[in-house]
Amino acid sequence: MAKEISDLTTIDLFNDEKRPGRPKTNPHPRSVQVKINKRNQVKRDKSKGLKRVEFKLHQTVFEQLDELARDKGISRSELIEALITDALKSDSKD
Repeated sequence: MAKEISDLTTIDLFNDEKRPGRPKTNPHPRSVQVKINKRNQVKRDKSKGLKRVEFKLHQTVFEQLDELARDKGISRSELIEALITDALKSDSKD
């Protein structure tokens, strides 16, 4: 009897075969990998002198920021930083 890959009635014939797919390259489960990657990202940001700031915006303001950042060809984060820097400069001149 020949075995066919699509034959589900003889699935026991395929128990010892390796399934195609991406090989496992990391010994840690995904949840641990995410924590390690986040910790490394925080270290990289800290060494660059960056601090994390989190705040909430209304959806319309968010969309306006997104559109303006796209028009200028920069990230939303860079746009917000530039706007805050400009506001601080103009405030110090007053």
